[in-house]
Amino acid sequence: MSADTSADTPIPYPFEWTPVMEVPEKLRGLRERAQVDVRLPSGDTAVMVTRYKDVRSLFADARLSKNIARPGMARVSADNDLFVDPKIDGDPPHHTAMRGLVTRAFTARRIELLRPFAQSVTDELLDAMADGPKPAELNEALAFPLPILVICKLLGVPPEDRDKFRRLVDGFLSVTKLPPAEVEECRKGLWAYLADLIATKRKNPGDDLIGSLIKVRDEDENRLSDYELHHWTQSLLIAGYVTTASQIGTGTAVLLHRRDLVEQVKADPELVPSTVEELLRTQIMGSSIGTLRYALTDIELSDGSVIKEGTSVLLSEESANMDETVFDDPFTIDIHRKENHHMTFGAGIHYCVGAALARMELQVATETLLRRFPDIRLAVPARDLPRGLGGFMEGFTAIPVTW
Repeated sequence: MSADTSADTPIPYPFEWTPVMEVPEKLRGLRERAQVDVRLPSGDTAVMVTRYKDVRSLFADARLSKNIARPGMARVSADNDLFVDPKIDGDPPHHTAMRGLVTRAFTARRIELLRPFAQSVTDELLDAMADGPKPAELNEALAFPLPILVICKLLGVPPEDRDKFRRLVDGFLSVTKLPPAEVEECRKGLWAYLADLIATKRKNPGDDLIGSLIKVRDEDENRLSDYELHHWTQSLLIAGYVTTASQIGTGTAVLLHRRDLVEQVKADPELVPSTVEELLRTQIMGSSIGTLRYALTDIELSDGSVIKEGTSVLLSEESANMDETVFDDPFTIDIHRKENHHMTFGAGIHYCVGAALARMELQVATETLLRRFPDIRLAVPARDLPRGLGGFMEGFTAIPVTW
């Protein structure tokens, strides 16, 4: 069943994950039109841009604004502002300058130096899994603790706080999952926790990312404001933890569902990077939810249709990743795919700052898991794996595995 792109009624979004281990069937035929109307969980309507060419170009188009705290702007969630913050300028030139300051601290060298740490954490987690009962639950054994411990190390967060901020982040990212009062408690709790952490780091600076951001804040002439320092720390914490955790779990479940793919990777470990990229292309962290933008003026798309000024716009990475004009046989998982310029990490000035960190962790987790547990498999039928509906990430909430 493909999306009915000719209907006037907005398509419910996010799309249902049917069949369970495939990209949503609603994505088939979606790119017959460059834009379609979708109905968000809040009940609001937005325009979804569907084609790779348009999505990629609009990521860097100044006519689309990320400053979406505007009257009449659609909301993803009726109960949660999610990433809407009127105090943060998400557009050039200010955003570009602030992003440059953050990327100065978030260097490729810093990430690569974390690879041995990520490997040692993975080894310890899998040692514990091997010594524990079978079946094991992959999310709790590996997918969540690995990125939590790595981001704690990177940012300088005390690892004993991981359970606390896991709960706070889960509430922060609720779409329909939690009641408004609990969402607000988590949002305030996360902000207060990070304020205390930054204050502690300022008094006792260390060789970690928060310390580097504080240094940039205090010494650079363009400098981050205190609020921006706080905001970027929160954004890096969320992006560096929960999205990667969801992708490790959901991507691995999809891989284990396809024994033929597992055998190929085991026979040729050099396939790990391309396997990681293909799972990123097809699963997108187990999520269908994207962030909204606002059209500052009329924008013409590749099919000649026009996004009208004042429209709430969703740039669909998941639809772009299924674009038949860019990817051969896009609905097939092909771990040998050579040209895989997927849009899962965005593009241009809004390309994910943490992409290199996520890739490194995904590669380490995939290679080590299949090497240490060559007979690992799902312990339940794929149809019985539960998805965490109602959150910003809709990955599997439990992944029982045995070996």
